[in-house]
Amino acid sequence: MDTAKGSSGPGPGALKPYPGKAVTTKLFSALSSQATRASESWRSGSYKSSWRAAIPGTDVGLAIGVLLLLSILIIPLPTFILDLGLSLSITSSVLVLMVSLFLERPIEFTSFPTLLLLTTLLRLSLEIATTRLILSHGSEGTYAAGHVVAAFGGFLMGGDVVIGGIVFSILLVVNFMVITKGSGRIAEVAARFFLDSMPGKQMAIDAELSSGAINDRTARLRRKELEDESSFYGAMDGAAKFVRGDAIAALIITAINIVGGLAIGVLRHGMPIGDAASTFTTLTVGDGLVSQIPALLVSTASGIVVTKGGTAGSADVTLVRQLGGNPKPMAMAAVLSGCFALMPGLPALPFLAISGLAGAAAWWRWKVPVQDPSEDNVTENAPPPSATPISEVLKLDLLRLELGFGLLPMTNGDNAQLTEQIKALRRTIASEMGFITPPIRIQDNILLPSERYVIKLKEITIGSGEVRPGRLMAMTPSGGIPDLEGDRTTEPAFGLPAVWIAPALKPRAVAMKCTVVDPASVLVTHLSELVRQNLPDLLTYVATQALLDELPRDQQKLVSDLIPSQVTLSTLQRVLQSLLAERVSIRDLPTILESIQEGSGLGLRGIQALTGHVRIRLSRQICSGLEGPGGYIPMITLSPEWENDFATHIAGQGDERRLAMPPSMLNRFVGKLRDAFNAVSASGEVPVIVVSSTVRDSMRSIVERVRPTVPVLSQAEIYPRARIKTIETIT
Repeated sequence: MDTAKGSSGPGPGALKPYPGKAVTTKLFSALSSQATRASESWRSGSYKSSWRAAIPGTDVGLAIGVLLLLSILIIPLPTFILDLGLSLSITSSVLVLMVSLFLERPIEFTSFPTLLLLTTLLRLSLEIATTRLILSHGSEGTYAAGHVVAAFGGFLMGGDVVIGGIVFSILLVVNFMVITKGSGRIAEVAARFFLDSMPGKQMAIDAELSSGAINDRTARLRRKELEDESSFYGAMDGAAKFVRGDAIAALIITAINIVGGLAIGVLRHGMPIGDAASTFTTLTVGDGLVSQIPALLVSTASGIVVTKGGTAGSADVTLVRQLGGNPKPMAMAAVLSGCFALMPGLPALPFLAISGLAGAAAWWRWKVPVQDPSEDNVTENAPPPSATPISEVLKLDLLRLELGFGLLPMTNGDNAQLTEQIKALRRTIASEMGFITPPIRIQDNILLPSERYVIKLKEITIGSGEVRPGRLMAMTPSGGIPDLEGDRTTEPAFGLPAVWIAPALKPRAVAMKCTVVDPASVLVTHLSELVRQNLPDLLTYVATQALLDELPRDQQKLVSDLIPSQVTLSTLQRVLQSLLAERVSIRDLPTILESIQEGSGLGLRGIQALTGHVRIRLSRQICSGLEGPGGYIPMITLSPEWENDFATHIAGQGDERRLAMPPSMLNRFVGKLRDAFNAVSASGEVPVIVVSSTVRDSMRSIVERVRPTVPVLSQAEIYPRARIKTIETIT
């Protein structure tokens, strides 16, 4: 047909002129290339993956859904789409309520705050869309805002606007004043109390980890669960405000619809006031009921989730177990219901029926007591007992602290000072000695007296003592017995006399310049001293390899050149153990490795020779830690005669060198050594014995038996810039 050719121009609704040939060719080429690319993408599967990404439950699907929700606020909706949205709102609210009822724990529904926001946004968007239809097409009849609103406005209201308005007002009050307000308050209190309890729960996890009750993986899972719970309760505190705001918005929207509908019906469409009030009020109240019923369901779900708290299991199981678990309350309820049936004026049949049912339930529960389902789970699902594998029996705890029953409160609860101080002790030893001690396992021992503890190394007792929980230990700096009321005792770490005093006497003890410590500090001090004494036994072959593996990358070349071509890993371990035995820090491990490499190049063989060379290289570090308050190193030296006697009586070569001094001469020297120690201690100095390099190892073996804490240095180990002072000479 050629009718369009004679047209002078496109009128309203007429077709636009067809594009020219050049434009048509370009458009056809572009469409062809796009179709080709689409076909190739479909064959390669990229379109399939894009399609899957848009499915609900994926990130793209969720983004599209939120955008559709927001678009409802702007774009007018036809009644069919509006009915579909309202049906979705009601169904989703029922689904949320059912999920909340069958939750085992609130933390299983962590998406609830987000879901609460989305459902609230859906209801508000649908209310705005319904308001648009009511105000613009309300004069057309009952179905102007769709069939769902019409059904709620007609069937549920019974055709009476007043009844519908009263029902709507009651629903609004119940939702706003009762459920929403109570749920919000519970969520607020739960969030505050949970956040306040988080430090205690984290400390409990750390205590169980330190005691060996749980492993690192379990500790990480529990910390993650704590973080999830804190985030959930914090989000629920804020999400409760969504429901409260939704109720307020529903009230305002209802008022606007009624007033605006009356104005539009009367002024614009010329309707009588009675007809306009009936039409627009029916639609408005129906819309309010459609929005308030889902809001009431979601508010109830929110209240169930936040009130679940510490109950275990789903709500139905929990309610039946706790309400019907004891036959006595049900029997009392049956008796009272029977009494109500006998009262004049009250209907007897309902109360008698309820009394019979409650009595039958009480009798049945008395015959069949309720059992905790968690206990059933444990007994049913527990694996059959099996013998402990032999490999587990053979494992040794490198360090173990066994406590009597009365000392257990120091490891948990609000007074869990012991575990924190042990963690600090391990950190201090690592920073001072350059070696991370193995974890210290804490366990109870019912065979021990209530206030006694035992410290074991590789399950062999290396120390024990007693402390008094709830009391304080007081000691005098001079080593005498404090003049305080209390039980006399001996400080376990250093053997000093002390007194256990009541906490009320602490100010008096401090005024007397006494040292006052709590029981946990006494125990940890003893543990610290024993760990330092036994550090060589804790530096195992595996720990030595771990020290090398943790060195920086630029030091690994030194390790590969030294081990095993020049010395073995066992030799390095023995050298490090010799240093730790005399409390020399091995933190400067690169210098120690360089010293061993240098000593091996000089032809030094044997642990004693290599250790002596390393000590010379570490002279600055060693001397720095031995300076007294006066800024110098207080030294005890030997007379030339004693130096000559020691050198003469040394027999053997290398690591087999031993002191072969006659017993009478050795006893005489030990007596003079004790006198020198006592004289120096009276002056308040902490001495250092300095001898020649030849006799240092022999002198160390003697001093270790007399006073192990006194260092023994060779003259070559004195740092050239260190200040020294001879305070005693053994003649």
